[in-house]
Amino acid sequence: MTTLDDSEPVRESVLDKDGVRLTVEDAVATVTLTNPAKRNAQSPALWRALTEAGRSLPGSVRVVVLRGEGKSFSAGLDRQAFTPEGFDGEPSFLDMARGSDEDLDAVIAEYQEAFTWWRRSDLVSIAAVQGHAIGAGFQLALACDLRVVAEDVQFAMRETGLGLVPDLTGTHPLVSLVGYARALEICVTGRFVHADEAERIGLANLAVPAGDLDAAVRDLSAALLAAPRDAVNETKALLQGVSGRSYEEQRAAERAAQGRRLRDLAGLGD
Repeated sequence: MTTLDDSEPVRESVLDKDGVRLTVEDAVATVTLTNPAKRNAQSPALWRALTEAGRSLPGSVRVVVLRGEGKSFSAGLDRQAFTPEGFDGEPSFLDMARGSDEDLDAVIAEYQEAFTWWRRSDLVSIAAVQGHAIGAGFQLALACDLRVVAEDVQFAMRETGLGLVPDLTGTHPLVSLVGYARALEICVTGRFVHADEAERIGLANLAVPAGDLDAAVRDLSAALLAAPRDAVNETKALLQGVSGRSYEEQRAAERAAQGRRLRDLAGLGD
């Protein structure tokens, strides 16, 4: 990383398009939603830009911070998607509904790619969430490993009330974090979850005053970077696999991972 002097690293701009900006400073990348005038409403073009951001990360990046400019993290899907016209150069959702099941599945799978890379085993992702995080905005925050929220945060899953379902990968992490019964209640009622409840039920790792959000995320990023990268990656992979393993299988996975770490520390790795 080029520096102006020994204490001032340069933040490099890697991508800036369709409401998404990616910058990199040493081992920390920041993905910013950059349309505050529309409360960072989401569109297919934005999803493609998010997917591109994930593919553009330098190998040196260990922590990715996701944030939204303005008063809201993301107010969800841009309602223009439901108009007959849709977005310029894009099929409207009404047109998509008239297509075959296979075509519709392929389009939704493409959209989901914007939400999947945040949990890569070689990264730790943090959503810094303020104001509204509704629908697709809620699911984008859920796509990250960790969430730090401002005291004005308002999470809500509104898809069911619109006759739809949450389909941008948010259902799995939501159930994992808060349990089936509470996840069902949050989705079906579409109610707001505020900062105090989000922290209490496990949606948020930390809730802070709005003015302290950036500092809290910087402190958490520094703490994550303090541990050796390989150990962090092994630990993340170990924890991610818990739900698919029995107790005995998890014990075996722990032994195998620790064996790799010990061999690496002894200089005996591959």
